[in-house]
Amino acid sequence: MPWKKPFINSALLAAITLLLAAFQWSEEDFTQFISNKLHKYRDARPVEKAYLHLDKPYYVTGDTLWFKAYLTEGSLHLADSASNLLYVDLIEQRSGRNAALKRVQMTGGVGHGEFVLTDSLAPGAYTIRAYTNWMRNSSEDFFFQKNLYVFDYDENTSSNTNTGKIDLQFFPEGGQLVADINTRVAFKAVNEAGLAQDVAGFVLNQSGDTVASFKSEHLGMGRFQFAPKTGESYRAFIKETDGKVASAAFPKVHDTGFTMLIDNLSNPFKMRVIAYAKIPGKAEIPVHLVGHARGIVAFVAKGKVTNRGLMMQLPTTELPDGITHLTLFDDAGKPVCERLVFVDHSRNLRVNIKPLKAEYKPREKVDVEVTVTDSAGKPVEANLSLAVTDAGQILQQPFDQNIASYLLLSSDLKGFIEQPAYYLDPTKPQRKIHLDYLMMTHGWTRFKWEDVLSDSIPPTKRYVEQGITLEGDTKRNNKKLTEKTVLSLFVSNDSLSNFMTAETDENGHFTIYNLAFSDSLQLRLQGMNKKGNQNLSFTLNPFDPPRASVVKIPFKPVTVDAQRLADFLKNAARDQEISTKIRENRERLLREVTIKAKKEVPRDSRKLYSSADATLKVTPQMSSGYTSILDMLQGRVAGVSVTGSGMNAMVSIRGNRGEPLFVLDGMQVDKQLITSLSVYDVESIDVLKGASAAIYGSRGGNGVISVLTKRGNENYDYSQDIVPGVLVTKIAGFHTPREFYTPQYGPTSPPAPNPDYRSTVFWAPMLKTGSDGKARVSYYHSDAAGTADIHVEVLSPTGLPGFGKSAYPVR
Repeated sequence: MPWKKPFINSALLAAITLLLAAFQWSEEDFTQFISNKLHKYRDARPVEKAYLHLDKPYYVTGDTLWFKAYLTEGSLHLADSASNLLYVDLIEQRSGRNAALKRVQMTGGVGHGEFVLTDSLAPGAYTIRAYTNWMRNSSEDFFFQKNLYVFDYDENTSSNTNTGKIDLQFFPEGGQLVADINTRVAFKAVNEAGLAQDVAGFVLNQSGDTVASFKSEHLGMGRFQFAPKTGESYRAFIKETDGKVASAAFPKVHDTGFTMLIDNLSNPFKMRVIAYAKIPGKAEIPVHLVGHARGIVAFVAKGKVTNRGLMMQLPTTELPDGITHLTLFDDAGKPVCERLVFVDHSRNLRVNIKPLKAEYKPREKVDVEVTVTDSAGKPVEANLSLAVTDAGQILQQPFDQNIASYLLLSSDLKGFIEQPAYYLDPTKPQRKIHLDYLMMTHGWTRFKWEDVLSDSIPPTKRYVEQGITLEGDTKRNNKKLTEKTVLSLFVSNDSLSNFMTAETDENGHFTIYNLAFSDSLQLRLQGMNKKGNQNLSFTLNPFDPPRASVVKIPFKPVTVDAQRLADFLKNAARDQEISTKIRENRERLLREVTIKAKKEVPRDSRKLYSSADATLKVTPQMSSGYTSILDMLQGRVAGVSVTGSGMNAMVSIRGNRGEPLFVLDGMQVDKQLITSLSVYDVESIDVLKGASAAIYGSRGGNGVISVLTKRGNENYDYSQDIVPGVLVTKIAGFHTPREFYTPQYGPTSPPAPNPDYRSTVFWAPMLKTGSDGKARVSYYHSDAAGTADIHVEVLSPTGLPGFGKSAYPVR
């Protein structure tokens, strides 16, 4: 199955040609070699990126979590990736248990859905994940993951401020410390909850002298100059939160090697690269510098590192927004230094959100217009999602993840990125230097050079899904098959029915791809056109979600305001109480009354008679000992005599010379049909004698034997029918999204009796802008006065992301 559509391949090739045209500084063979290797690797292991926009950052039991899903190709972020099925699951962080799973159908790279957080769901920290089957070829670090918290109504709103032990790590620029080469060292500190921790400390040499000091500048990160000496080893020390001094490991100093420093801040149109080397016996070392953006080669530059180093000035105007990965290759073609830089040309979409009135009243109709333009101010047709929340209950997270920060930043970096939207906020003057700290302390995740440069790329185990996959195994007499077997499948639900065929492999394994249906399907599976099909048995392989990493130290992964949270929980509890009362008001409590009557049994339409003289109920234990229905009657019903067995059995009732009348599910049949029936199909046998048989006239003169089968019963559940060689079951399909409900408070509507304090005021996941770049929504506000927050996330078909926020007062 091809992974990508033809227009994606064309776009990638066009981007490579455009970017390579800007740089002609290297011999053609190495440029072509690296380009071919990266292109081959990307073709074999193309990247998909998933992103979820949630309606709010935290919830309460009984609430509904609404999400919009975006799925893109990984290099250019084109909005229509190859997979049409996205798995979205909710993971309990304490246990790693998969609490809920949705299969979301992606059309044009977008889809939506919801999780109902029932009262049975344990409150606590959760992670919502999104991934495709193809993405499972790599680690779960490539999945979209977002932490959230589900509160209980009576949850304690106080938080534990104890940060615990500090984990401090150092990152020499370029990858390593080389003796006698001055460089820069970045660092990052986190606490036991995995969150940033500001630190200050110093570095000592072997003699105990202080050779450097450091202090974090942003979210536990910073950097400092360092000049390692030959033969020295170093140790770092920091002050813990309890005032004690703790030591931390410091990188090893290498006697030989390369270093690389990058200046991406001084000039907005160029970056400066400085490389140094210490290699015994080599005064000049030819090197190549390779830059790629999300796997697409941006440039290959050639130079020589001398005793004075090597400096290159590289234009950045043609580089795409986002992370560019720089790698220095030595004269043997081995990667020796790496560094990430972030290129920001502000080419993201501009999102303007405009409520049509300056302020609104509770329960008033609100009209909002969203305008999307590119960086040049031209209107853009794009897909977007919009969430409106009550600011009095929901505190929006500081610089929370949005689609732009995820696609351009977080999705290509190792580890958890705290407050990612800060780094793309043009109103923050220090963000670029802090972003450079981030580039030095978080590595590239998408591939390793040794994998790209290897002669063979291991095949992928998982495939692209464009629909539901049905997979299972077939056995004959509980043994593996030794040949291919053709299977027939009949699938049906309320809206469709279809017949199809499939074939197993030599071991009995079968897979059916690209089933497109919602909710569930009734499936009937069996072998076809061969003898011995009744000896087949089938096992369907259920979907096995990938395991989630268990968070050892549970924490509230959201920032909350005590008063807002208290109001949120109070309103949620009140809504739950109102719902309970509404249900109770529909019921009436009566005093205890004793009623005596005979149970009315519905008449079986298969019986002309009201009651039989004798009835034999057939149990599984009874049928297991006999091969014929008449054999079961022998000795069990008074007045019934059976001589012989099987097809040769003779029956008489009350000594009559002739045989009785045989009736099967109300139809008169001959004895041969009765004796040929499987005893496992029989529900019961009625015997009518003398006057009771008169209802059948003269034909019943010798009595009547009425056989009632399980299948003849109108209440028979065929889904529970066990037939040899046949599997009847249900299979799950795409999730059918619910519509977000908002009350209608028109001027002529009667006043609603119940208060309305919904925390998510409005949710519109599937909006589109027109050719004028505009989209409009209308809804009625709740009873809450104060402020309403509006958040919009946007993605254009060409892969440009955008994010916007606004607010309006309610008085």
